[in-house]
Amino acid sequence: MTHLRAPGTLSVLAVAVLAVLAGPAASGQPGMAAPAFDGSRAYEHVRRLVEIGPRPAGSEGIARARQYITAEIAGLGLKVVEQAFDADTPLGRIPMVNLSITIAGERSDRLIIAGHYDTKLFRHFRFVGANDGGSSAGFLIELARVLKDRRNPFTIELVFFDGEEAVVAWTGTDHTYGSREYVAAARRQGTLAGVKAMLLVDMIGDRQLQIRREAASTPWLTEAIWASARKLGHAAVFVNDSLQIEDDHLHFLAAGIPAVDLIDLDYQAWHTEADTLDHIAAESLQTVADVLLDALPVIEARLRSR
Repeated sequence: MTHLRAPGTLSVLAVAVLAVLAGPAASGQPGMAAPAFDGSRAYEHVRRLVEIGPRPAGSEGIARARQYITAEIAGLGLKVVEQAFDADTPLGRIPMVNLSITIAGERSDRLIIAGHYDTKLFRHFRFVGANDGGSSAGFLIELARVLKDRRNPFTIELVFFDGEEAVVAWTGTDHTYGSREYVAAARRQGTLAGVKAMLLVDMIGDRQLQIRREAASTPWLTEAIWASARKLGHAAVFVNDSLQIEDDHLHFLAAGIPAVDLIDLDYQAWHTEADTLDHIAAESLQTVADVLLDALPVIEARLRSR
């Protein structure tokens, strides 16, 4: 999953910006209330995905993961739309499929919340990716249940990216195939301007969860989320150190779309056979959801003012 860049620093935003962000939170605007996210339900989705086994792009495992996600989303009364494409990789052309769920809002302009659902291909050991691929996919399924009956000021699109992982090694373009294709297709179709922001979750299930500020992410989005974490008492999880990380959000940033990456790369089981269910926790998924849902009205208010 994801490649770590050189450490960086991220300065705190100006007080004036903080005031703008803080203002709408207490205003009772549409979008403030949402059904409760259940971390245990999200964890159960992760368990079911891990039960499938390895799920690298183009495999039978990821096809089964798609079937599971599609069935769970259909059970919520929502529809999964597949974006199929062939990716040129160091191992040749591999069929990949992004999944998207659109939840209508008061505006057609959309806010994307995304993660990846593939796992890294390893031939010398069995990699089931409980955290790396599993946590983001399980999180998004449960988030769909929460957001479908919420009064959303913007249309919300939940996107499960395929091909986030490098097929061989994280060099050149051998990574983030799904997000690259999503942005390119939206540009071709003339729909990219309708994407107002992108929130990315990745590796958010670690039992010892610590999410650092991703240095390339849009500062005001980062601060909105970290402000909610402080308010909810999760400053020990959303820490103020920063790292620059290559991940699916970068293609959106390059297209001029505000984006933020929520990721804990300080995970000892990363890309090892130990990335199993016993290393992740429902409480970690719950914490990320509580913070993200608390920050969402602030983010939506900022986007309305743009």
